[in-house]
Amino acid sequence: MERLKVRQPVAAGPQGYGFYLSDPEGLKKQIATLIDKNPKEKEEAIGCVLPHAGYIYSGKIAAETLNRINIRNKVILLGPNHTGNGAPYSIMPEGAWLTPLGEVRIDSLLAKAILKDSKYLQTDTYAHLGEHSLEVELPILQYLKKDFEIVPIVFMSDDLTALKNIGKEIAKAVRGLGLSGSVLLAASSDLTHYEPEEEAKKKDLAAIEAILELSPDKLMESVRRLNISMCGYAPVIAMLEAAKGLGAKKAELIKYQTSGESTGDKTSVVGYAGIIIY
Repeated sequence: MERLKVRQPVAAGPQGYGFYLSDPEGLKKQIATLIDKNPKEKEEAIGCVLPHAGYIYSGKIAAETLNRINIRNKVILLGPNHTGNGAPYSIMPEGAWLTPLGEVRIDSLLAKAILKDSKYLQTDTYAHLGEHSLEVELPILQYLKKDFEIVPIVFMSDDLTALKNIGKEIAKAVRGLGLSGSVLLAASSDLTHYEPEEEAKKKDLAAIEAILELSPDKLMESVRRLNISMCGYAPVIAMLEAAKGLGAKKAELIKYQTSGESTGDKTSVVGYAGIIIY
């Protein structure tokens, strides 16, 4: 594979820097501390919601959530575009992503099938190069499953109709390739940002309730009405719509906490939730 097609990590760093450790052995040890030592039986999941902050803040939630899932061979990663670079709906349809634990190939067949039938998604590598929201999920996925492929998509829009239609397009492409039982939809999002913990929890509960009801409309309504600073509501909306198109019937909250659990500062927190869609 041409190295130009390999997306380099931007969120890794030495101890005290980055979202996760850049040293492979150190990273494995870091993730091992986040994994539940007595996990419940793994579930066959269609989708999930994962946080994407630094591992010291939200890594345990992401790791415990993924450790409850029988991770499938293909993972469609949907996240917010924090950088503002690229198209409103950006898919990277070929190549690979590198982390300290190795390369993860993009499933070009699935990515191009989604792109082919989409009215909204555009081929866009630039949008992904500096974006951390999908990258931080990869090492945990790699730690738990040796071999899988991804389709990376990031969103920079709050158009509810477009987001729901993209979810429908994803489900249609997955079904068209006969991959309904082989794909995990993983939406990357943190919840309320930098508000007092008591207020953050109230807002986050509203967002979580909408997700547990598998309701993209209710999630959007709650985000707008309560002014919830949830960075990844757009990818979660698309994921929920796709998951329903692939047969999702229920959801389960695995873990919720705020950054105050790590920092001790409850005056300005970020909320994190791990949710599984069945």
